[in-house]
Amino acid sequence: MTDKEARETMNTERLEDILAQIGGRMILCAELAKEQVQPLTDKVSAELRAAIDEVRTDIDAVRQRDPAAKSDLEVLLLYSGVHALLAYRVAHRLYVSEHYFSARLVSQLARFFTGVEIHPGATIGKALMIDHGSGVVIGETAEIGDNCTLYQGVTLGGTGKDVGKRHPTLGNNVMVGAGAKVLGPFTISDGSKVAANAVVLKELPENSTAVGIPARVVKRDGERVSAPGADLDQVHIPDPVREEIARLEQRLAEMQAQLDDLKNAE
Repeated sequence: MTDKEARETMNTERLEDILAQIGGRMILCAELAKEQVQPLTDKVSAELRAAIDEVRTDIDAVRQRDPAAKSDLEVLLLYSGVHALLAYRVAHRLYVSEHYFSARLVSQLARFFTGVEIHPGATIGKALMIDHGSGVVIGETAEIGDNCTLYQGVTLGGTGKDVGKRHPTLGNNVMVGAGAKVLGPFTISDGSKVAANAVVLKELPENSTAVGIPARVVKRDGERVSAPGADLDQVHIPDPVREEIARLEQRLAEMQAQLDDLKNAE
């Protein structure tokens, strides 16, 4: 072997060694990157699946409780209450991650497009239906349980004199009628109904119906709502004013009968 051939052989061996080292390092880097990226990929995948499940639940809630909903696609694309909830899910994640400005930006954009204002700090359970949506306001410390229904114009707000927990807590299967205001840091217990335009200023017991300004309990039958949306009737709710007038009329009739008896006795 000549000197030239020997040099060429050595150069070839060195090149092979260098390429082998580079390849080994690239494989090692790829393995390390996979170990570091895989947990992040798994987390993103899990969050994506959870988000899809939440959207599916929101759509199902509308389909179960709104007879006007004809298809899942219609609900997803055309229902402002669903759009407001989708934006809330994003804003809430930003809020709990302490990205407060971004969270409020998302919530305010949602308010502009949907007419529904949900503070990103609020806590909302599964299967909430916001029917029509326009004018609904949900405060920062409000908490809403599962399978609740809010109609247009509902306010879950504060009285202005409380600090810390300032907004109401709704249990499961609660219905709040159109235009109703629930103000203060108390609980509307499971299965309760708030009539349209009522103003609730104190806690309601389970499975109760409250009407009036200020609202008072006029019905408590002790029966739980058997399924989400099973009892959404806002019309056939007792009227406390009418019932009181009826009692007065009955009392007047009894007194008139007693006076007639006294006159006849004379």
